[in-house]
Amino acid sequence: VQLVESGGGLVQAGGSLRLSCVASGFSFDDSAIGWFRRAPGKEREGVSCIGAIDGTPYYADSVKGRFIISRDNAKTTVYLDMTSLNTDDTAVYFCAFSWRTSNVDILLSRPDLLASWGQGTQVTVSS
Repeated sequence: VQLVESGGGLVQAGGSLRLSCVASGFSFDDSAIGWFRRAPGKEREGVSCIGAIDGTPYYADSVKGRFIISRDNAKTTVYLDMTSLNTDDTAVYFCAFSWRTSNVDILLSRPDLLASWGQGTQVTVSS
């Protein structure tokens, strides 16, 4: 089982980035995927997650209206399109998966329910 994040980088405030999470080694179609981030000196924060069955997206209030999560089951990839980035979005972004099929939104506050965390991708937003 492996999840690999990519797409991070340095961007100016107001800019955009697309993160990718490529999964392998498990039944991707049957899994929910979550994006989390950890900023320096802060705890890990749930950013967004997407369900397996209907692909329903869920977002933390801090990113709602700015980030969009999507999945391409044929490519076993989940994307996180981030727009209107600000300095508070600076963090290492991680993805992980869960077999949870109901109340998927709970994953945003329960990282212990996800597994196989990737190595992360750094997003730095400059002012």
